Amino acid sequence: MNAEYLKLALLLCGIGHIVLSIASMIIPKALQWKKELNKLPVLLKQLFWTYAAYILVINFSFGIISIYGTEELMNHSFLAKSITLFISIYWAARVLIQFFYFDTTNAPKGFLYKAGEVMLILLFVLFTAVYFVTFLYNHS
Repeated sequence: MNAEYLKLALLLCGIGHIVLSIASMIIPKALQWKKELNKLPVLLKQLFWTYAAYILVINFSFGIISIYGTEELMNHSFLAKSITLFISIYWAARVLIQFFYFDTTNAPKGFLYKAGEVMLILLFVLFTAVYFVTFLYNHS
């Protein structure tokens, strides 16, 4: 892939990570986390919110790194290879979890929710592909 297109793809993925992080703030309300989590013991509820916060910070950080560190993500260094491979594996795992682990039986119904799910999966696949292509670019 042309280096300039790859830089643009990384920048767009960075923006995508930031948008994803901001949009993630509506998920707790849309899926009624507060109501559902009240059924759990306090420690489990706290763990859940802690893990959710970690994921949010990681996704946001991927965005910041991709926007402000585009050149560094493409400089063929060990760190560039490591980070791009890590981000690619992170999102590939998320796609696999979506299809092979999540039980969506009780997920909200309707066009809006289904469209949102499809858009998220496409975004996760895009992230997987762009960062993996960047990893391969760093090996050239």
